[in-house]
Amino acid sequence: MIGVLAGIHILVSLGLIVLVLLHSGSAGGLGGLGFTPTSQGGTHIVERNLTRLTIIVAIVWFVDTVALFRLLK
Repeated sequence: MIGVLAGIHILVSLGLIVLVLLHSGSAGGLGGLGFTPTSQGGTHIVERNLTRLTIIVAIVWFVDTVALFRLLK
């Protein structure tokens, strides 16, 4: 069980890193490469969906971290 959770944790961690790097920050980030265009009114729908997906993956990462902590305790 610990091995499965550890494998999931590695995959979710890598996914979270990629999602955070895709966000366009004040300096543009990797998201400024044309992948996430912005509209005149502010954040484009792709950027909002990217933010929602990042939050969901972060919650999964947190739950997996707590589960691993409980099993290793």
